[in-house]
Amino acid sequence: MARIALVTCRPGPEVAEDRDLPGLVRALEAAGAEAAAVVWDQEGVDWGRFDLAVIRSTWDYSWRAAEFTAWAERCGQATRLANPADVVRWNADKRYLGELAEAGVPVVDTRYVAAGEPLDLPADGEFVVKPTSGAGARFAARYTPDEHDTAVRQLRRMHAEGFTAMVQPYVRSIDTAGERALQFFGGSLLHASRKGPVLAPGTAYDARKVAHPGLTSWTPTDAELAVAERALAAVPGAPELLYARVDLVDGDDGQPRVMELELVEPNLFLSLHPESVPRVVDAILKAATEG
Repeated sequence: MARIALVTCRPGPEVAEDRDLPGLVRALEAAGAEAAAVVWDQEGVDWGRFDLAVIRSTWDYSWRAAEFTAWAERCGQATRLANPADVVRWNADKRYLGELAEAGVPVVDTRYVAAGEPLDLPADGEFVVKPTSGAGARFAARYTPDEHDTAVRQLRRMHAEGFTAMVQPYVRSIDTAGERALQFFGGSLLHASRKGPVLAPGTAYDARKVAHPGLTSWTPTDAELAVAERALAAVPGAPELLYARVDLVDGDDGQPRVMELELVEPNLFLSLHPESVPRVVDAILKAATEG
């Protein structure tokens, strides 16, 4: 019997509920596995007793990135971890977008601003400021050129709290075409979803946002699939990925660009795509028995 840990985090006011988790535990148990939802920072967990630990909803990790990546290293030494610890470390910092761009993957233009660096902001067009380690649009906001003072206050607070900032042009197509999430599991496309804009004008950077507004099913285009596959192929070391989510938006030229590559704890939206549960279960069981 395969023993599987679905790794999650403690509930809290800033942590979304993982609606997929209870059903996934039940589905794995129905398939003959011993499955449990386990909090990543719970003391006394013997990770070595599991055949596989699958990071599912550790949605507080970005606030404690160093602690989380250290846990991933320890867990990966005790058992098979999906995705692997080196992938977690690389993907936990959105400076990976620069590496994807260097590899020829079309991404949203991004500039990084660390503490002590000049706080130069775009003079034309709307722009977005957010942390390189973040989830659920935490510490993310959309600004116009006449809101530089507010954006600078955000940057200073982020730097004071130890975050590096990233500055991107606001992708106007999000307001009409939305953002598409292509989910991969077990090495192939699982399903895709579309959501509406998250950052409404005037919403404070420290306000709670709805991370996935207007979520619906989506059929990806050939161009979207091609960009997603290029992004996954560019991950350093060509690691074996149990799961991945590629978030895409349309650039001004109408072509898809990578907004984010989620390899740590992406929401799979199984509540929206219940038909995908058997494939997810099969892939997890295969990973557990092959480990």
